[in-house]
Amino acid sequence: MERRTYLRSLGVAGVAGLAGCLDTVEQALSDDHDGDGILPPPDRPTGASYPEYGDEFPSFSLPDPIAETTVSLEDFVGEKPFLLTYFFTTCPDGACPALLLRLRWIQEDAAERGYEDDIALLAFTFDPERDTPDVLREYAAERSIDYEADNWHFLRPETYEEAESVMTETFNLPLQRVEDEEDREEQNESEENDSHDETEDHEEASEHDEHDHGEYTFTHNNLITLVNEDGVVERAYPSAVQSERAVDNEQIVEDTRTVVGVE
Repeated sequence: MERRTYLRSLGVAGVAGLAGCLDTVEQALSDDHDGDGILPPPDRPTGASYPEYGDEFPSFSLPDPIAETTVSLEDFVGEKPFLLTYFFTTCPDGACPALLLRLRWIQEDAAERGYEDDIALLAFTFDPERDTPDVLREYAAERSIDYEADNWHFLRPETYEEAESVMTETFNLPLQRVEDEEDREEQNESEENDSHDETEDHEEASEHDEHDHGEYTFTHNNLITLVNEDGVVERAYPSAVQSERAVDNEQIVEDTRTVVGVE
């Protein structure tokens, strides 16, 4: 399938919405979700606020600045599964490049096994001030990502305020932009104090990684989400990199093959 043919099939508008997320593990794994997933329930559900196994993924509509189109949830529901991760290009500690590397592995596996038209790979930047279209092109080329392929989309809001709103209100993911060293020290002290209260708080704090670059940095989740063609979350890999809870790299590829229906 040529990219221009694929792009004609994409809608140019979508309905933005809030994530209908569940607050407890019991709710997330209730009978209401039985049969929604292709994969079996995960061994270690977290009960996090962001969409997890069995949840409907929230509606979104975001620009792809390279393809010069708008990508929406509705473009994939009923058509194909997708994976989504969240990053910024100036991350210097290796976490964000590692997230995109996992999507690149799936892109390569899809090309080798012939399911490249049956999966979409989405990379959302929450730093549009620095992640311009030219920067995204260069970033992808440096990492051997085929950003011109039918199945790859960079998602980039026009402003940081829009990106923050999408992250926190639509995807229900924490995001904090820290402007200077003093603010970073206060944030670190606050997180350290909170993590001593309960073991669960400590584990949740371990899912966030602070990135230091330039005049500001971010605290955010290292998350990859796998959504089936019905728009239902199959897996939310919460500590995809740099954590004792990090998912096995090959497992993400195997899960994707299963959801797509590749033997």
